[in-house]
Amino acid sequence: MKRIESSQNAQVKHWKRLITVRKERDKSGEFLVEGFHLVEEALRKQESVLALIVREGMTIPKNWNVEEIEIIEVTMDIAKEMAETEHSQGIYAHCSQSTTTKEQQQSWEKLLFIDAVQDPGNVGTMIRTADAAGLDAVILGKGSADAFNPKTVRSGQGSHFHIPIVKGDLSDWVQACKYKDIPVYGTSLDDSVVYNHIEPQPQFALIMGNEGSGLSQQLLQQTDMNLKIPLVGQAESLNVAVATGILLYTLIPIQVES
Repeated sequence: MKRIESSQNAQVKHWKRLITVRKERDKSGEFLVEGFHLVEEALRKQESVLALIVREGMTIPKNWNVEEIEIIEVTMDIAKEMAETEHSQGIYAHCSQSTTTKEQQQSWEKLLFIDAVQDPGNVGTMIRTADAAGLDAVILGKGSADAFNPKTVRSGQGSHFHIPIVKGDLSDWVQACKYKDIPVYGTSLDDSVVYNHIEPQPQFALIMGNEGSGLSQQLLQQTDMNLKIPLVGQAESLNVAVATGILLYTLIPIQVES
């Protein structure tokens, strides 16, 4: 097992930049996850894990398959510097961001498009919800929080290792859906249909917009239909991640096992 004792070590500096600097994550195509649950989820997709980082004195669970994984022990001080949570568990996975090919993307039929949603917690919860609903991929448009921000990753609760996440121009993706006759649903209070008036769809793309301003007008003009969720009480609006869950579970066909 390799051991690092200096916070000035180049590898430690790189890890800390992955935590704090989006450009570092974008340039390297890497990110860090913290805590037993997220590390365990990462290890289930072993090709994503570049190294396991453990605080000195930490015991790795015996049921984890880490034979092919580099394990690096760090001091208490280094682990504290890397911690993003108040009560850190002292274990991290250095991971590579997953990639997909054009051929894989051509097979996707159920998609969530995220348009300029800026809160990392919301984006992470939306990724987790898309994963739970059985979608094929999540597409992050311009202005959205980074999918691999530590807060986004924590909110995703491991779904980053289950569902493809792609950054792209949503207008291009809408046009690609239209070419394949995949209906595209937006969200709007105007010129829209109440969400529970539509039937589940075998294929679809759902676009969810910014927490304050909603979908951009450019995207609203490209949708096949816009949906709305009526507000029965006195709340001004629904949280975008909550609204995403309601709409996705309206659109997906669910087979209930007897």
